[in-house]
Amino acid sequence: LLRDHDVYVTDWIDARMVPIAHGTFSLDDYVALMRRFITHLGADSLHVMSVCQPTVPVLAAVSLMAAAEQTTPRSLILMGGPIDPRETPTQVNDLATRKRFSWFETNVIFAVPPNYPGSGRHVYPGFLQHAGFVAMNPSRHFEAHWDFYQNLIRGDLEDAAAHRRFYDEYNAVLDMPARFYLDTIRTVFQEFALPRGQWHVEGERVAPEAIKRTALLTIEGELDDISGIGQTRAAHALCKGVPDKRRQHLEIKGAGHYGIFSGRRWREVVYPDVRRFIARFDRR
Repeated sequence: LLRDHDVYVTDWIDARMVPIAHGTFSLDDYVALMRRFITHLGADSLHVMSVCQPTVPVLAAVSLMAAAEQTTPRSLILMGGPIDPRETPTQVNDLATRKRFSWFETNVIFAVPPNYPGSGRHVYPGFLQHAGFVAMNPSRHFEAHWDFYQNLIRGDLEDAAAHRRFYDEYNAVLDMPARFYLDTIRTVFQEFALPRGQWHVEGERVAPEAIKRTALLTIEGELDDISGIGQTRAAHALCKGVPDKRRQHLEIKGAGHYGIFSGRRWREVVYPDVRRFIARFDRR
């Protein structure tokens, strides 16, 4: 993106590093933060891209802005996210619907230990997230590490370096605020509140049909095992006010979840279409 655009990134602070006196961080807080961020940068010249989990709060933020007759971004690009998790459910979706909400509260939420600034804060720990990702495809990770070992033996340092770069990012997990995690489990994966039209943020219903001016691009990977086929594309059915000429959907053949936004397939297949879409709706 940096080759062709000015890029602004919203980033997480590791919850274990945030003193408990700073309060909680909820899904509604995330939506409000996106509204402030978009407004601060200037929605009229902005193209917003969200990858995976934030597709839901970002779509909510723009929906609320449109309903309030605020200026909305020029385009909205949603990539591999659970807009409607009822479409092609994955292991992630099955876990969320198979377990009661109380199970998540009891089994995956822990207090930050005393040796961190956020001591006592309740979080969904990063090591559990990482274990869950690896457990979904253990054989694939084993093969990747075996290939890495073989590359080192052969002296194929370029492929070995690519492996290191991938896993440096893949392994970079952090502790997530418990309130946000549990809100997401309930609202997104158990109640399906967004596609059912039953999600309210601070008393206002999230109504994607209010979006009319913002162009919409959705992107999915054919082999995505996190957000299944159709889950992101569902945004088009919800955003009824967006004219057909201002919407587009891409299904990337042979791509898994990570492949649609990282690596060779992102650079050579996905990004050229993203760049053209942005240019099409950008104000020259």
